[in-house]
Amino acid sequence: MKILVLNCGSSSIKYKLFDMSSKAVIAQGGIEKIGLPDSFLKFTLPSGEKKILEKEIPEHTVGVEFIFQTLTNAEYGAIKSLDEINAVGHRMVHGGEKFSESVLLTQEVLDAFTACNDLAPLHNPANLKGVNAVAAILPDVPQIGVFDTAFHQTMPDYAYMYAVPYELYEKYGVRRYGFHGTSHRYVSQRVCEYLGISPEGKKIITCHIGNGGSITAIKDGKCVDTSMGLTPLEGLMMGTRSGDIDGGAVTFIMEKEGLDANGMSNLLNKKSGVMGVFGTSSDMRDLEAAVAAGNPRAILAEKMYFYRIKKYIGSYAAALGGADIIVFTGGVGENQASARWGACEGLEYMGVKLDAEKNKVRGEEAVISADDSKVKVVVIPTDEELMIASDTVAILNKK
Repeated sequence: MKILVLNCGSSSIKYKLFDMSSKAVIAQGGIEKIGLPDSFLKFTLPSGEKKILEKEIPEHTVGVEFIFQTLTNAEYGAIKSLDEINAVGHRMVHGGEKFSESVLLTQEVLDAFTACNDLAPLHNPANLKGVNAVAAILPDVPQIGVFDTAFHQTMPDYAYMYAVPYELYEKYGVRRYGFHGTSHRYVSQRVCEYLGISPEGKKIITCHIGNGGSITAIKDGKCVDTSMGLTPLEGLMMGTRSGDIDGGAVTFIMEKEGLDANGMSNLLNKKSGVMGVFGTSSDMRDLEAAVAAGNPRAILAEKMYFYRIKKYIGSYAAALGGADIIVFTGGVGENQASARWGACEGLEYMGVKLDAEKNKVRGEEAVISADDSKVKVVVIPTDEELMIASDTVAILNKK
């Protein structure tokens, strides 16, 4: 069975084509700069070589069409005909309270998803464009929606509610939803497989640390709390996002800087975090190099970044009544030894002890805690696309 996984952003489309008999990726790539004059498709050939095809891609339907043409291209295609695609799985960002699991995308489901647009005005409409583009080209192929927010729907109300007037929750759905759910679900399941244990009875803290970052507390395989909120702004300090900030500081800055709601949102989402404090870049590799060179603002930004991760791990250990496993994933979590070390340093009181040699791992599954550490600390590279493809197959098998 061949499953195409699409992740449509406002100006991009990432894709992976899986042969689910072996779970092998047989094609992958992405389109960038949709709607701009220099748009292009970049994909990986079976040899590992990268290829770039430039083409004017004014909107998503043209982009999806271009991906399909590339997949069936005589020279570098992975399939002979589009008939080989059994289904398309989509990453859907915000399902609100309506979706607690992946679903077949019917018109009724799409209407309910569209009703969540207010909660994710950049992401949801783009996700919908991808669904519509596939429907226009392959109207008979089933499409499955896998929601970023779904895994977090098991949070208890006292964890997801904000202490604001209750009517705001009733009228607008103002509450914590959480994101990166597909990643947190994948790595929390995979770490148990990797360690040969059952999720039942286990307290797991998953740290998805990348340009965006979130931490989730998981008990018996279910989410009980997560750091992102109504939007992906809350929680950790991120590449360009502030993370947690006093609401009073927000109104104070708006008043002093003469910012409206859009201006303030732009400041907190795109000009803050590592970029805001360091002032030069939001990339952790650039930050690491500047720290090594003794740049004081880089040193401050790195300390803040690690401290926030450590603080959330500690608070979720309190919420769970301890921790059995801590998982690091995401671009930084999988590849940056100093970030893992900085986040775990000082957690010895709760049984966390890293092994400096084991922690040198990059991008592969590994236990990085010392043999006598009470808490297992593990690196598990995330694979959201495989999770989406697996959900798609499971739903097709139920039909």
